[in-house]
Formats: sequence, C-alpha cells, structure tokens
Amino acid sequence: MVKWFILFGGIVLLGINFYAVYDVYQPKVGPIGSGRISMYFWISIFISTLSGIIAISQFFVLFAYDQRNKNFPRMETKRFVLRQIELTDAEEVFYYFSQDEVMKYYDLDVFKDIGEAKKIIRKWQIKYHKNEGFRWGIATKGDNKIIGSCGYHNWEKEHNKAEIGFELTPEFWRSGVMPEVLQPILSYGFEKMELHRIEALYDPENSASKRTLEKAGFIYEGTLRESAFEKGQFCDASICSLLKKEFAK
Repeated sequence: MVKWFILFGGIVLLGINFYAVYDVYQPKVGPIGSGRISMYFWISIFISTLSGIIAISQFFVLFAYDQRNKNFPRMETKRFVLRQIELTDAEEVFYYFSQDEVMKYYDLDVFKDIGEAKKIIRKWQIKYHKNEGFRWGIATKGDNKIIGSCGYHNWEKEHNKAEIGFELTPEFWRSGVMPEVLQPILSYGFEKMELHRIEALYDPENSASKRTLEKAGFIYEGTLRESAFEKGQFCDASICSLLKKEFAK
C-alpha cells in the first residue's frame, strides 16, 4: 500500500509542476518577471520535479522488490513449510538466537534484543535480492511459526558450489526436523541453483550437526585448523561435502 501512495505523490508533484509552468506562460498572466522571484520559482520547480521523479523511481524499486519476494521458492514437507523469513518473524528468530545452547557453536554472540534478529533477517533478505543466497524459514504447518532456518551462503557461481547452514530451536531437537527439510533444500540447490558441490562447515565438537549431515549423505573431508577467528579466539572447522552425483543415487 505504501508504494502506491509514493507513486500517487510523485505523479501529483509532476502534474502540479507541469501545470505551474504552463499557467505562468499563459497570455493572461505572462512570465512572472525576472530576477530573484524568477530564480526562486525555477528552483522550486526543479526541486519538486526532482522529488516527483525520485518518488516514482522509488515506487518501481519497491514494486520490483515485492515481486521478487513473491517469487521466493516456497516448499513443503510432511510437517513443515519452507518459506522466506519476514521481519514479522523476528520474535521467533530472536527466541532461539537468544539461547546459549543454540549459539554455542554459532559464529555469532547470543542475541540480547530483538533488533539483532531483525538485522539478521534483513541480511538474509538482502542476500536473496542480490542473488547471493537463499535462507528458508522452517515454519510449522499448524501455526506458521518459525522454528529455525536453513539455506545457502558463500555461493561461488563460477565453481558451481555453495555452503549450507542451519539452526533449530531446542524444542524441536532430536525430532527429525533437519533430515526432513534438508532433502528439498538440497534438491533445490542441485536442480535450480545448478550446484555441483554443497559444502558444510561445523565445529568439530558439534556432534549433532555432524550426524545430521552424515544422514543427508555428506562426506567428511577433514578439519581446517584454526581457520576462523570467532568470539575472541581462533577455532577449528570440520568440513564435509555432498556432490550432485552422490545426491542423485
């Protein structure tokens, strides 16, 4: 709705300006003099016309943004809907990102306020709009509440590979959620994103992530020693991968 008001406002501004210029040069009125008054008039016309053009341009940007949002790939499993995460989901996202047990192996500090949840949601949305990755919210079919997310980042298109990551609220741990949602997401990566290789990095001590990835067919490749600096210290990262030919088996 907001974008339509912006469009209407831009059109009105341009219409008023065109009429003002037309009216000023009618014989019954004549040009409005010269000097400072004339200068102020044209400055006003220029500024308001520019404002109108900007408003109309903003409408088309918002329109294109909304259209791309509508095209976000939505998928379903037996129990869950995989959809785009919106700012209205910030409360649910903040809930699990504010828990120590969820953030223990995450490369971010525990969230302290809901603003941090909105920030990471915007980050995921920007990556999608820039065609740099996808982040699906895992929503329960009953109430459409977000209980976690899964998606692709570090998408290297020239090498046809991307990194996958995920997290889940503790209430749904050990209930088969990730194996269920990984299948359509992996399928999307290989078929729609045309990936040849999907990688996953995880803390060597995170046995739960290791088991989840192994169940999905990922093969352990090794440990990158002190490859990242997180939370004030250097840390190791185990790496595993899944190739398209392996997923197709």
